[in-house]
Amino acid sequence: MAKTFQGLRTTIYRVSDLPKATAWYAEIFETAPYFNDTFYVGFNIAGYELGLIADEADDVEKTGNVLTYWGVEDVQSIYNKLLSAGAVDYEKPHNVGGEIMVGAVKDPWGNALGIIYNPHFALE
Repeated sequence: MAKTFQGLRTTIYRVSDLPKATAWYAEIFETAPYFNDTFYVGFNIAGYELGLIADEADDVEKTGNVLTYWGVEDVQSIYNKLLSAGAVDYEKPHNVGGEIMVGAVKDPWGNALGIIYNPHFALE
């Protein structure tokens, strides 16, 4: 029997300056977008989509009630890289059990960006 849910596909961040955000995320994720238009930019990050949507409402408070964690090998070094690129602290890197480490920042547009090292997780 086929599973109803097939896994995560896309995380969307709303940004007030789409060209600047496109350049920022291309540098952070070390990849060029596969789709780049005036209303949407899509990146393929190891089979998952990071989408940027132009949103002129720069003053909108963005909540952290949903947080996507991007898998990394070294949470602390990537956290430092994000801060050096203009992100601000949201969740300092910390251990959440065993070898699992998490951390999060807010990108320059106020979106929460999480990072995780989890040696126990594998795609099916």
